[in-house]
Amino acid sequence: MIPTSTDLAAFLLRIALGAMFLAHSLILKLFVFTLPGTARFFTSIGLPARSAYVVFVLEAIGGALLVLGVQVRWVSLILLPILLGATWAHAGNGWMFGYPNGGWEYPLYLALLALVQVLLGEGAFALQRSRPLPFISTQAA
Repeated sequence: MIPTSTDLAAFLLRIALGAMFLAHSLILKLFVFTLPGTARFFTSIGLPARSAYVVFVLEAIGGALLVLGVQVRWVSLILLPILLGATWAHAGNGWMFGYPNGGWEYPLYLALLALVQVLLGEGAFALQRSRPLPFISTQAA
C-alpha cells in the first residue's frame, strides 16, 4: 500500500517527537544534567525528586515507542502531561525558549504536536497500528 500524505506527515511527526523525547531523556537528563541533577531541579520548582526519575523513564521509553511506531496514540497521550508540566516549569521565564532558563513557548509547541499525534495516529511505517482512542473518531463525517 502506498502511504498517503497524511500517513507520511504523521510518520515524520512521530519520528521528530520520538527523537526529541529520546534527546531530552537520554542526552539532557541522563548525561548533561545527570539524573540526580534533574531531581534537584524538580525539587527546586516544588516537585518531588522521584518525579524526575519517572519523567526520565517515560520520556525514554515513550520516545523509543514513538520512533518504532508502537501504540503511538496512547504514548503521545501519556507524554502530553509531561510537556504541559514542562510548559508550567518554564512559565516564569518568559515566552521565548532562548531566554535564560528557557521560556514556555517550546514546551507548549511540543504539547500541541503531541496532541496532533494523538489525533493523527502512527502514520506510515509503524511496527504496530494502534486502535483509535475511544473518544476520537477516525472516520470522516
